[in-house]
Amino acid sequence: MQTEVKEKPVYAVVAAVQLPSVSDIEFEASLTELRELAKTLGFQVVETFIQKRAGFDTTAYLGVGKRQEIHDFVSHIADEEIGVILVDHEISPSQARNLEKETGCEVMDRTMVILEIFHRNARSRAARAQVEIARLGYMAPRLREAAKLAGPQGRQRSGVGGRGAGESHTELDRRKIRDRIAELQLEIVAMEAERRTQRARRQERQGLASVALVGYTNAGKSTLMRALTGSEVLVANKLFATLDTTVRTLYPESVPRVLVSDTVGFIKNLPHGLVASFKSTLDEALDASLLLHVIDASDPGFERQLAVTDHVLAEINADTVPRLRIFNKIDHVGDEAAQAECTARLREQYPDCVVMSARRPDDVARLHQTIVGFFQAALVEAELFLPWSAQQLRGELFATCQVLAERADENGAFFSIRGEQAAIESLRERLSPAG
Repeated sequence: MQTEVKEKPVYAVVAAVQLPSVSDIEFEASLTELRELAKTLGFQVVETFIQKRAGFDTTAYLGVGKRQEIHDFVSHIADEEIGVILVDHEISPSQARNLEKETGCEVMDRTMVILEIFHRNARSRAARAQVEIARLGYMAPRLREAAKLAGPQGRQRSGVGGRGAGESHTELDRRKIRDRIAELQLEIVAMEAERRTQRARRQERQGLASVALVGYTNAGKSTLMRALTGSEVLVANKLFATLDTTVRTLYPESVPRVLVSDTVGFIKNLPHGLVASFKSTLDEALDASLLLHVIDASDPGFERQLAVTDHVLAEINADTVPRLRIFNKIDHVGDEAAQAECTARLREQYPDCVVMSARRPDDVARLHQTIVGFFQAALVEAELFLPWSAQQLRGELFATCQVLAERADENGAFFSIRGEQAAIESLRERLSPAG
């Protein structure tokens, strides 16, 4: 009998300094995010170390006493071997190195954690290129400091094979990084142009309207995506479980047909360089006719989530796209009375919002109707006559328009229809004698 070998978990501790300018609610929310990010990487967090200080220790981020406390914890814990310390800020190479020396554990700062998640989860060519740019951008400013830590042997390189005599390892490595980033950026520009062309052709050919799901990571976007489209989209209780944009058709199909796309989730302390690198993953938001801004109604800090998404959408110039706020996970708030109270409060504060659970079919059906209603508001009604000789257009008529009534005589069929003006005009042109 073969026994299943389970992979041993990697245990981790979280360490963070709370500065005077950071409130307790903000600080705890950030720590919760880091623990969720750790879970995405497969780490099991067993302890959290917190220190309130006026500023970070320039030597090793944490103060001497807290470093000793972590060292003692790591040394004396018997059941689990601690493999890594996760630091809830971006720290310098020297701070990380000194903290590693004093605690005996590998140190990963917040930015490194997020970069590693992006690296593991990127699937498409564009996403992988964006990840590499972000990783190189993170490394570049650290090379100079790393070279200083390495000592004199890392500072000089002969002119053979280099650009100039005496060029340092650091200068050469930084030049290679700059060249590689420039090369990747050109590739991304070419891929973006190709994707825009493909999307334009697809929408022109099929007359599809488009909706993009945006919002804070882990707010339930993938669950909602699956509910709205009936597709098997990855749903995982992890931050950044998906990075690549997923596009599906709204189901049941409507007139006009609607494309629904998911986008990478936002996070409060995502470094600006990463936001810039991942702007192209939000292209669907820019191209959409309607944004569904998904917010976790059960999170006490949802207003912070909402503000983060608003800020990033403004950064990519998507704040002018019509937006519908979706307060999801209302079923996580509490019992029915608590849910009713929360729903009333949200609707008072955000009059046009939708409060729902993506796991309730009735809620999803109502949202479906709202989305279809948004696109049908611009539709026009008309009458078309299809002679029996033009019945090959019948399929296209039903695909692009809503048929309200149909009657027939010996010459052909008369249709009362509702649809987009452009689609109706296209059918009329093809039915005209000249066409």
